[in-house]
Amino acid sequence: MVKFVILTCLLVISMCMLALYDANHYLSTPIANEDAQYEIEIDRGASLTSISQQLHTAGLISQPRYFQLWARYKKQSKLLKPGEYVFNATHTPRQMLDDLVNGRVKTYQITIVEGKRLQDFLDVLHSHPKIKHTITAREQIKTSLNISKPYLEGLFLPDTYTFTSGVSDLELLEQSHKLLMQYLQAAWQTRSSALNLSSPYEALILASIVEKETSMASERARIAGVFISRLNKGMRLQTDPTVIYGLGNAFDGNLKREHLRQDNPYNTYVRHGLPPSPIALVGKAAIDAVMQPTITGDLYFVAKNDGSHYFSKTYQEHSRAVRKYQLN
Repeated sequence: MVKFVILTCLLVISMCMLALYDANHYLSTPIANEDAQYEIEIDRGASLTSISQQLHTAGLISQPRYFQLWARYKKQSKLLKPGEYVFNATHTPRQMLDDLVNGRVKTYQITIVEGKRLQDFLDVLHSHPKIKHTITAREQIKTSLNISKPYLEGLFLPDTYTFTSGVSDLELLEQSHKLLMQYLQAAWQTRSSALNLSSPYEALILASIVEKETSMASERARIAGVFISRLNKGMRLQTDPTVIYGLGNAFDGNLKREHLRQDNPYNTYVRHGLPPSPIALVGKAAIDAVMQPTITGDLYFVAKNDGSHYFSKTYQEHSRAVRKYQLN
């Protein structure tokens, strides 16, 4: 009888050790031999049982029971995160569980370029298939993000944004708005004493004009200095990009002399001071240029044929430059 009990115990121990060995070998073995990738989307609120069954049905794991037992042993059964996952052939079930626990989900990116308008940002958001579209009107953006400014233009930072499937357009806009405001406020604290503007928002408006006037990093601070000097002297800014923005959809790509005479809040040829809002999405470099302008005494500039500008201190010199570079 004693021998029977001993043999039975030894048999049970052997079977347990064999099962443990089998489980450990399975959990440490890559899911496939061929070079392939497997994509699977885990729904929000899915249980360990349903997730393991989903992986089994997709052909990623052959022993869902082992997978579940390992997750429970690690006390991770309730820590699995939803989202899109990409597993390659070298993934083991252990590594898959680790990815699910740490939320190593597939990510996407969109890039918003400096100088574009808010509508361009919204168009990119709307066209991306992995972004949840919730915006039906611009007023919804102001309400949801608690924006008190009357205009939304320029209140979002152009940048590259990384996100996961299912993020909403409002979530990305909120992130962009917060980044812009944080950078603007920090830059305002370091502004030059030469910057005779009353608020960070005015600096943002001027930065949007600088953004549209040049893409050359070496010129931004000098162009900002020209505009600051003109404002300080009570001169009109007389900058084409504000006129173009004010024309809206009526602008066909050809800026005419008659456009410069049409009165609207954005026509800086007929109105003094800054326009009522930014005219574009502003990058950090343009904000920095306005906060630290290069004041040289220049009051004019004209585009040359190489993408740069010729700067002048007097109207006479500017007229000669216009004849040389614009009128040939």
